Amino acid sequence: MGKFVNPFTDTGFKILFGQELSKPLLIDFLNSLLSGKEKIVDLKFLDKEKPRLYKNDRGLIYDIYCETDTGKKIIVEMQNRSQEFFLERSIFYVSQAVSRQGEKGEWDYNFDSVYLVAFMNFKLDCLKEFRTDASLKNDKTNEVISDKIKFIYLQLPYFTKEEDECKTYFDKWIYIFKNMEILERIPWAAKNSVFSRLGEIAEIANMTETQRRKYDKDLKILRDNYNILEFAKKEARREGRAEGKAEGIAEGRAEGIAEGRAEGLKEKAIEMAIEMLKEGLPIETVAKISKLSISEVENFKKTI
Repeated sequence: MGKFVNPFTDTGFKILFGQELSKPLLIDFLNSLLSGKEKIVDLKFLDKEKPRLYKNDRGLIYDIYCETDTGKKIIVEMQNRSQEFFLERSIFYVSQAVSRQGEKGEWDYNFDSVYLVAFMNFKLDCLKEFRTDASLKNDKTNEVISDKIKFIYLQLPYFTKEEDECKTYFDKWIYIFKNMEILERIPWAAKNSVFSRLGEIAEIANMTETQRRKYDKDLKILRDNYNILEFAKKEARREGRAEGKAEGIAEGRAEGIAEGRAEGLKEKAIEMAIEMLKEGLPIETVAKISKLSISEVENFKKTI
């Protein structure tokens, strides 16, 4: 186990950005993200869990939900594994954060701005670079129509800079976040009080007993999910090779078939099943939707 928390675990992410103790870190990171276009002086954490508005409504649970000193609502999400409808989910989150500002009685629709910042430890086909900023724009002139809604997607696999290549403050933040679990020291901490404080908060040895228990559980789930997916890929490759030999297909093509099956159908089904189980759906329902066997789903549930 490394010296610092793995930020891709739920507990690790909350320790870094989601507690009162780390609020100055979140403010500093968001200001580096906004690059001087806006200046956050202070913020307060809002209730991350939004209750149902009606019987069949889906309650919302954000990773971090906060409000700046100027009234902007900011949702900060961390997603470790790819999801088929991740973009749609982010739009849904922002839409709900807007609609739930509606007031009873007469109301002029003047809602507070809502920003979503998404840390993504995977790549989406429709986003081709590390950082993508999206807002409401005129398709013809590319001029911003409204700054009330903004999406910022950070695809961490695209960030490949080494420590000595990080020239901007924002680059340094991302480098630390992405590599934190394998770092023996926090770079730039000697000359930067924020990074020095980050190192203190992120150090595993400084966790409370409750945090450590929760972190160990999260880390086990993270590693188990990884092992499950890797095992599924290997099984699919073996099946593909066997199928290829049986049909007299060349090994190269068989490998391609296996990779497509592993990376496509099986992996997506497993990821979907794990997410549905985390949402509390019954095993039978998860098996039916994901097209996995009940025994497979039961095994996945044991790791959650």
